[in-house]
Amino acid sequence: MMSDYAVHVAALEKVFDVPEREAGLRAATKSLVRRKWRQVRAVHGISFDIAPGEIVGFLGPNGAGKTTTLKMLSGLLYPTGGEARVLGHVPSRRERAFLRRITLVMGNRNQLQWDLPALDSYELNRAIYRIPRDDFRPVRDELIELLDVGDLVRKPVRNLSLGERMKVEIVGALLHRPQVLFLDEPTIGLDVTMQKRIRSFVAEYNRRHGATVLLTSHYMADVQALCKRVIVIHHGRILFDGPLTGLAEQFAAYKTIGVALENGHGGLERYGEVIHRDGEWVTLRVPKAETPRVAAQLLADQAVLDLTIEDPPIEDVIELVFAQERPE
Repeated sequence: MMSDYAVHVAALEKVFDVPEREAGLRAATKSLVRRKWRQVRAVHGISFDIAPGEIVGFLGPNGAGKTTTLKMLSGLLYPTGGEARVLGHVPSRRERAFLRRITLVMGNRNQLQWDLPALDSYELNRAIYRIPRDDFRPVRDELIELLDVGDLVRKPVRNLSLGERMKVEIVGALLHRPQVLFLDEPTIGLDVTMQKRIRSFVAEYNRRHGATVLLTSHYMADVQALCKRVIVIHHGRILFDGPLTGLAEQFAAYKTIGVALENGHGGLERYGEVIHRDGEWVTLRVPKAETPRVAAQLLADQAVLDLTIEDPPIEDVIELVFAQERPE
């Protein structure tokens, strides 16, 4: 039933009316009198459900409809059609009970006061959400400890680096202990160490509080570390919804065979496309249907020291998904 889900989306659509005109002064003057509009369908009838406590990756290229969907689910945009419910609430109504239970974190947006220490903005958030002081301080201190920002929250936000600012922003977004987190590129522009720290934090917050997370990211390390399930969207339509491991099974037309031979690696080109060499280790790209036969032939023909069969890297599979039309 719908009530069993933290997030329920059914045939959700969003169409924007966008002004258009030709270049030039004459066209600009004409558009003041008679403006032409065209419709851009950003989200095209998507449907999915997310269970309480689930962490789901929401993947797609730029312009696929990811951020538009997250804004509809958090109540910032009104849908053109279809239905969305989060924790039983209709997001566009922006009810207080709904806003107290969700948060939207956008990696390229600042929510804290630029010239004030984060601690002062946290106090403002406490007042906005009407959190009793005795409840607020333990939550604030727990989040500060989890993200190790004890020294940073006392500095003006404008004096922090991008990674430091992202960490104190996340603390501010979770002070009311939301049950649903919409995370839009939370690690964008951060170095590898900072990305790992934020991933660990999201996983720990989910474990401690059973929070539901819908995560967009262009960094596949984020998705692989946090998400067992992914939803892939392209041109406003869902291309795939299922286990992360199922992506390669459905979309990749090949597998990789890694092999090390006792007598060197000459002549391996006849078994498949050689895509990498690292000392004695050679990686071959082989059509998926041919993989069992090629592996058996290698073992029969060659003095094999080691052999592995793997799906292609997830980044390559995602590119394959984006390159395809929506399956019927």
